[in-house]
Amino acid sequence: MNSITLSARTAGSSSRGARTALPGDLAVWIFIFAELLVFAVLFLAYALARRSHIDLFNSEQALLDRQGGLINTLVLISSSYAVACAGAAIRANRVRACMLWLCGAWALGAVFLTLKAMEFSHDAAIGMQLSRNLFDMFYLSLTFFHFMHVLMAMVIVSVVIHNTWLGRYSAASHVGVETASSYWHMVDLVWIILFVLVYVLH
Repeated sequence: MNSITLSARTAGSSSRGARTALPGDLAVWIFIFAELLVFAVLFLAYALARRSHIDLFNSEQALLDRQGGLINTLVLISSSYAVACAGAAIRANRVRACMLWLCGAWALGAVFLTLKAMEFSHDAAIGMQLSRNLFDMFYLSLTFFHFMHVLMAMVIVSVVIHNTWLGRYSAASHVGVETASSYWHMVDLVWIILFVLVYVLH
């Protein structure tokens, strides 16, 4: 009786462990948490600088393309939905659907980068540059840093799309898809915070 009880408890513990395990590769999650910590420090520095120079930050924020920022936010949210659908598809062993959803996420990432590059061009045309003032330094540094993270996410997804095409993922083995999805969601989350903090908050 005791052995049966012990086995049941062990099985229950294993089931709970499986349910609470992070999706994807653990090493990537360590990297994700490190990246989130870096962004948190940068956001805190921005908030403190804004508190000390609120008039400057408000006047400079008025120059930003909020509509473009909102569109980019919707684009990234849509891309996160796409990678979530890719994960659901591969867990159902629908490999082709998974690849199509990943391609959709990649395309939306490309749209984001294109729109952001156009915004950077507009910013330069109106005289925004790192050395102009404190707001410009934070705005350009934060958004370009995030821009590079979107580019990295697209590289990761490109590799996963290639592996999916080669048939390396299935319902039984799809850590790569979950890893790419987790990183993509992190990039999306950071942009939402950045958009609210830099474009919206007054």
